[in-house]
Amino acid sequence: MTNTHLSAPTALEKFSAAMGELPLVAILRGLSPAEAADVGDAIVESGFRLLEVPLNSPQPLDSIALMRTRFPQALVGAGTVLEARQVREVHAAGGELIVSPNFNAEVIAEAARLGMVCLPGVLTPTEAFGALAAGATGLKLFPAELASPAVVKALLAVLPSGTPVMPVGGITPANMAVWRAAGAAGFGIGSALYKPGKQAAAVRDDAKQFVAAWTGVMRA
Repeated sequence: MTNTHLSAPTALEKFSAAMGELPLVAILRGLSPAEAADVGDAIVESGFRLLEVPLNSPQPLDSIALMRTRFPQALVGAGTVLEARQVREVHAAGGELIVSPNFNAEVIAEAARLGMVCLPGVLTPTEAFGALAAGATGLKLFPAELASPAVVKALLAVLPSGTPVMPVGGITPANMAVWRAAGAAGFGIGSALYKPGKQAAAVRDDAKQFVAAWTGVMRA
């Protein structure tokens, strides 16, 4: 007799759970495989469940494979994914998350075909609707420095109800509340959380600040 409750959660189930608990994507640009375990521990133990290693990092597929094994409860994948071929490489490494700085229908379609969560970068309504039509799981508003909370509010007024819009770029614990008030579903956190050479202890401290800021936003 098979107990389906013991089966591993799908990528979409992991994403949905993270969005309900702590919808913050750790963008680990420049991470090396040698750092992946310690930095990953610091972030996951702080509460993060969404881990992104941009493909312009050193040996990114090795770091993804390592963290996928080490953190089975987390949704681990790649950022700066620009081609459908790269989607397949990330999938082969065990990655379940595809994040891009841009909207590329082929990348989104390939991620959807492989059962992966896909968060393409968009900045306009045209890109947002195109990405959703191609099969995007949610939308990365990028670069957020070119947008504003008012842009999030305006997009959400016309997008399908429940579409996750996640600003990325320049997000800090201090400015999360104003974006959240406009309807942002979560955020991607980059250099304010991790940059090459940053020690795991310092990453842990900053991760906890982001967690506390998000928790405070939700209680407000």
